[in-house]
Amino acid sequence: MLSILIPSRNSPFLNKTIQDVLGNATGEVEVVVNVDENWPSELVNDSRVTYIHPGEPRGLRWGINACAAVAKGEYLLKCDDHVAFGPGFDKILIENHRDNWVQIPRRYALDAENWKIEERSDDKYPIDYMYLDFPRKGKDHDDGIHGVPWQERRDQRMSSEFEIDDTPSMQGSCYFVTKKYFDNFLHGLSEEGYGQFSQEAQEIGFKTWLGGGAVRVNKKTWYAHLHKGNRYGKMYNIPNWNQYTKEASEWSANYWLNNLWLERKKDFAWLIDNKFPSMPTWPTDWKQQIKEMGWTN
Repeated sequence: MLSILIPSRNSPFLNKTIQDVLGNATGEVEVVVNVDENWPSELVNDSRVTYIHPGEPRGLRWGINACAAVAKGEYLLKCDDHVAFGPGFDKILIENHRDNWVQIPRRYALDAENWKIEERSDDKYPIDYMYLDFPRKGKDHDDGIHGVPWQERRDQRMSSEFEIDDTPSMQGSCYFVTKKYFDNFLHGLSEEGYGQFSQEAQEIGFKTWLGGGAVRVNKKTWYAHLHKGNRYGKMYNIPNWNQYTKEASEWSANYWLNNLWLERKKDFAWLIDNKFPSMPTWPTDWKQQIKEMGWTN
């Protein structure tokens, strides 16, 4: 069975997301929702749906861990509370999975009003790959390592041999793992340094790549994610958002650049110099630059 984990906080699209998951899955699934603040005005009446409420807001990371703790499936798929899926997504992901992988479907933009893939005139979508941006100190927002769409890699790897392919990072709005991997290798999501919300994709991605696994995009299936922006606002509205995410992003960058994760099989430099040597924004002398910027201990 596949357990769908949905951490939710006041999203007007939660019910549509739940119904979409149930309607497009072809195998046995359950949906576990963590309601982090206000109960939805109406609950989905389906025996496959379980709701959790912590009593007071605990954050996205706590919510994902709480959903995983009660999940009954051999496989877990975490998704945001504002996404739609392609038909049979569950079967496609399960049939192509390996135990130490994190799998992500190809990503499109969601037209939430019509609940379909958004029609766009630009070349932004689909998004298959995300590179890790070099953490230059002095940015306006923060000094962290963030995922950025890598469209050049997408355009170079359109043939069928790359239908399931390596990606340095992901957005974090949807990913697929075994429950055993989530519990016994990732040990769930940590709140130490990261806090309640930030750097979910970086924690999972770095642990996976540096721990001997792989983050892989599966282009045989897809999901569509709503870019909320000014129209819909933040659905996880955390007090002091900018300062909070800035501190968490900088903590994460320092943690991974300095190889502070003791369970790693490879150092951070392997990911940049060996696994993805053509990653944009990383200069050849990046190690020297991060020393000069004060990243290294």
